[in-house]
Amino acid sequence: MKPAPVRWTRPILGFAAWSGTGKTTLLTQLIPMLRAHGLRIAMVKHAHHDFDVDKPGKDSYELRKSGASQMLIASSRRMALMTEFEPPGEPRLADLLRQLVPERADLVLVEGFKGERFPKIELHRPGLGKPLMFPDDPDIIAVASDAPLPVPCDRSLLDLNDAEAICAFVLQWQRESARDDNHTP
Repeated sequence: MKPAPVRWTRPILGFAAWSGTGKTTLLTQLIPMLRAHGLRIAMVKHAHHDFDVDKPGKDSYELRKSGASQMLIASSRRMALMTEFEPPGEPRLADLLRQLVPERADLVLVEGFKGERFPKIELHRPGLGKPLMFPDDPDIIAVASDAPLPVPCDRSLLDLNDAEAICAFVLQWQRESARDDNHTP
């Protein structure tokens, strides 16, 4: 049985690719472009390993390590919430989206979570020798590649090295998705 599609009160668009393809590099180019068009962007990123946003010796790190299951740190400029999962388990995108504030975002970009069901752009570099995902993932709406694909593609094709063209595609998709209302849970 297929998992249910992930929905939220704002459009969600993922960037799925094998490690080393350049997801973060592309997103750091796209986010300022999308903001320049007036969009408020929320970002969700999947990490495949332990990580800390704070360093040993900092108060928030020491408080969390002492046993706090949730640690919220805030200043006049930002806030971060760290939650420990006991027992450890892979996070679900739908659960993470509930942590976001819908009124502060027009679009949620997602890096990773390629196994979950929501609209995604696949990033592909044939030179890495990794298989394409789109033939097995109906939620991939476009493929951005730095070279011709080895198989026919029935999705929108984008140039992975043309961030402006990818931005234009995302803007058009976001406008259509916001009107469509299919993203609402």
